[in-house]
Amino acid sequence: MSAENTPAAAPAASAPAAPASSGAPGAPGRSGPGGDRRGPGGPGGPGGRRNGPGGPGRGTRRDNRNDAPASEFNDKVVHINRCSKVVKGGRRFNFAALIVAGDGKGRVGVGYGKAKEVPDAIRKGTDRAHRALVRVNLRGNTIPHEVIGHADGGVVMLRPAAPGTGLIAGGGVRAVLEVAGYKDVLSKSMGSNNPQAVVKATLDGLSKLRTLEQIKALRA
Repeated sequence: MSAENTPAAAPAASAPAAPASSGAPGAPGRSGPGGDRRGPGGPGGPGGRRNGPGGPGRGTRRDNRNDAPASEFNDKVVHINRCSKVVKGGRRFNFAALIVAGDGKGRVGVGYGKAKEVPDAIRKGTDRAHRALVRVNLRGNTIPHEVIGHADGGVVMLRPAAPGTGLIAGGGVRAVLEVAGYKDVLSKSMGSNNPQAVVKATLDGLSKLRTLEQIKALRA
């Protein structure tokens, strides 16, 4: 019996290894196309977890969304108005944004933008405010003297304040004073509450400010 079983056992001993390393697709081998480590679907393949171009460890992609240079102006949204128009299919909305911009060093501008979307309206208003900058006078962190500004129905009174007082203002008046660079000002709105009227009246009052040197030059 042992002599008959010896030839049958020899082929089993010389049979090739298991097909784990044969590289068959989908097999859990180490080097096959669908293997665990070096195959296209494995951790080291094109879609793998470590070195593949689709894995989270690629480390070569750059995010250029924040590479734009920072603006030198400080922009503030004072008011956003929504206007609706009734058409056959429903209502159509348009938006208008009132923006004030300044560099905090005595330059300030106002812009008004209209569009069908809020971001577009803000962008248009900001661009127009940057193109409409005017120079106003400062005396330290306050204004040189008391002044009253008028625009349409808006009437705004501005008074200088002692250091540390802060901006006693609200709404459009505060936005204009902040972007212009003032830190200690007393104010009072005595006219219309319309945001455009208040902002324009504040800008009118700031444009009337004169320093001591300018007044001496006018009287000389």
